[in-house]
Amino acid sequence: MTNQGPLSGLRVVEMVGIGPCPFAAMMLADMGADVIRIDRKPDVNPASAAPNPYPMLGTKHDVMARGRRSLALDLKHPRARQLLLDLVAKADALVEGFRPGVMERLGLGPEVCHDRNPKLVYGRVTGWGQHGPLAQAAGHDLNYVALSGMLQAMGDADRPPSPPLNLVGDFGGGGMMLAFGVVCAMLEARTSGRGQVVDAAMTDGAALLGAMMYGLRAHGSWSAARGANLLDGGAPFYATYACADGRFIAVGAIEPQFYARLLALAGADDPAFARQWRQDDWPALKDRFAALFATRTRDDWCALLEGTDACFAPVLDMDEAPRHPHNAARQTFVDVDGVTQPAPAPRFSRTAGQAGPVAAPDGAAILADWGWAPDAIAALRRDNIV
Repeated sequence: MTNQGPLSGLRVVEMVGIGPCPFAAMMLADMGADVIRIDRKPDVNPASAAPNPYPMLGTKHDVMARGRRSLALDLKHPRARQLLLDLVAKADALVEGFRPGVMERLGLGPEVCHDRNPKLVYGRVTGWGQHGPLAQAAGHDLNYVALSGMLQAMGDADRPPSPPLNLVGDFGGGGMMLAFGVVCAMLEARTSGRGQVVDAAMTDGAALLGAMMYGLRAHGSWSAARGANLLDGGAPFYATYACADGRFIAVGAIEPQFYARLLALAGADDPAFARQWRQDDWPALKDRFAALFATRTRDDWCALLEGTDACFAPVLDMDEAPRHPHNAARQTFVDVDGVTQPAPAPRFSRTAGQAGPVAAPDGAAILADWGWAPDAIAALRRDNIV
């Protein structure tokens, strides 16, 4: 089925990579863009025998590769680079996630691409950004979030900061910002007729995600200490708790009326619970809540609190989440080729997105769809370019 999402009709070239760039490309493809993934030709003699930290790559479990087709090129070959530039000439955008300067060394930097297509949006995502003292240094999500000031704010007070998976840097601060920037620039190019470079740095994006916290800090309402603030687990009414069965629940009853509802339903009738906003009492109050929630199983608390204004939810694992009745009713997860995965988001009332299968080699069909004549495709295949 053809994806008729809101980006239907737009063409994007994706340079294969890991982390934020394929995540951005997945988002664009979910929303209907025709994303062509430029893969590397398989290396028959791999130089490294190091363990592969991403064993799902190239399989149906490579969820971030969904929804687009793949064209494998050896970009060391001049004719392969020329073919890529020919694709660029027909594209609305290109996205890449290499270190600064890599695309330029391949002869595929923004100036060369804009010579072929002045309206092209050239999206780049890196950890440190395209310039700055650290621009050429290696790093990963955790390093970029650390530099943004956000990592220091995460975790328990008596332990080192906790890695927030790679949600804050790679995907929120990097991939989503790249996708947003590319769509913004494509929209602007429709009126100006001119493309531009989108520089999405994960340090910038992670910092932006912390906009509210920086505002609270400037106001004097956010402590630099971990576990001492409203939203970092310091508040007893905004925290996670262990239940009698060793599973966990999350409560977020910030507003007084929701907090009162939580107390009433949970049977928290000790007068000490009424001192919600006396911050000096928070540690002791948190201990009281911990003792209370440890008296019942997670399912018992769900039966009592879920669906009420107590601001409650069970802490689900990745096997449980797709089966939860709310997620099932909203089809928050979908099955693609037998792999359960998150559905495209956000939702659109008229031009719904779609999660397509994982990228598959389809070079000849891609070129035909993008305007190449059969004899030109045959020549490229004969010469092992495609």
